[in-house]
Amino acid sequence: MDELRILVPNGMLGYGFPIEDFKRGMARKPHAIVVDAGSTDSGPQKLALGEMTCPEAAYEKELSILVPAAKKAGIPLIISSAGGDGTNQHVDLFVEIIEKIAKTQALNLKIASIYSDIPKEQIKHALQAGNVKPMTNVSELTNEEIDQAAVVTAQMGAEPYLALLKDEAGFPDVIIGGRSYDPAPTAAVGIYYGFDPALAWHMGKIIECGAICCVPAGKTVLGTLRKDHFLIEPMNPHSKALPHTVAAHTMYEKSSPTHLPGPGGALVLKDCKFEAETERIARVSGSVFVPTEEYQIKLEGAKVVGYRSITVMGLRDPILISQLDDVLDYVQKQTETELPDECQQSQIIFHPYGKNAIMKNLEALSDEVGHELCVIAEVASPTQEMAQLVVNRIRTTLLHYHYPNRVATSGNVGMPFTPLEIPLGKVCQFNVYHLMTITDPTAQFPVIVKEVN
Repeated sequence: MDELRILVPNGMLGYGFPIEDFKRGMARKPHAIVVDAGSTDSGPQKLALGEMTCPEAAYEKELSILVPAAKKAGIPLIISSAGGDGTNQHVDLFVEIIEKIAKTQALNLKIASIYSDIPKEQIKHALQAGNVKPMTNVSELTNEEIDQAAVVTAQMGAEPYLALLKDEAGFPDVIIGGRSYDPAPTAAVGIYYGFDPALAWHMGKIIECGAICCVPAGKTVLGTLRKDHFLIEPMNPHSKALPHTVAAHTMYEKSSPTHLPGPGGALVLKDCKFEAETERIARVSGSVFVPTEEYQIKLEGAKVVGYRSITVMGLRDPILISQLDDVLDYVQKQTETELPDECQQSQIIFHPYGKNAIMKNLEALSDEVGHELCVIAEVASPTQEMAQLVVNRIRTTLLHYHYPNRVATSGNVGMPFTPLEIPLGKVCQFNVYHLMTITDPTAQFPVIVKEVN
């Protein structure tokens, strides 16, 4: 094989994609369709509460297009990190969705499921043996935290996918992977067909996000892997993959631009070249993959730590805005004075949007603020009732506080929503975010293959 073509419909299953761009990609006769479905970007609640990144209907809508397209073309459809968190629960749900599609569209399918949940006892044994290490800025793991996690899953590498592709009975029509290192499925396909693992891993790093690396950013992208380089091409004919935008995406979400660690090794990109193959296709070469002596997987676990409530308030008075920091400081102290027991058990955070709410003290821009601001007061407490009480007191205190030079005799803020105090439910926290050394990266992740007729 001179080249391997992998089509990615979008950077996140469930986010939608232009059907015409997907058809253009399929016309190029790809050897596989790969799409990622997971991330920790949206927080720990998926793991702790069993929720998904997108509604089930969004997944079903897109899989109803992807599954028959892959089946008709005779190529595998590979989905990673099912449901967002990649837990066994969501892998099984994806199997149910695809079985429903098979029945509705009269398809005969071989479906493979790869499971990534890690037994807690295994983690405890590894911890005792010194085979669990924290990620950067993460506390040492304890048995108590392991027990408190609702579920612990782990990022798999390419090996479980590769084992399925090598199956003597032929590769499955659909592979549904649990929590995965994002480039792993693409790397597995590339390695299976005999291409340079470094280029396969690097191409996977780029295309797992779809056509985000292109200008304008899009969704559907085709990655073409060759002997000594790979190509990135958006399927939107009006979009371009430029050398500098593809290079920038290589550094996306990474702590180092030249050293990208993952399960089993790291990409080393010191001698990597980003060039223009055509005016809209980028060419990448020079990637190197360096295996590690120990095989480590990243564990992910989350727990419920309380309940959250917010209130959303609009500010328009320039006198108030000019002294907002002092006013919010007063409001918090006054609330703590009136509700000492509740505040001692709670966390209060103000988000003054329009005045450094995002970067806070790291903001390097001007301190100038606009003529109107939105302040969101957030309270996390042991119970929802307590969070509601505290956030109510914050709102009413700010609403009627007679700050210096105040002219208004009515309320100081406007509330766009009712209820005025909005209960957001459970607050979750990542409490397992560690590396665990394992010996067999294939056996660690169980597989079930089933025929759907």
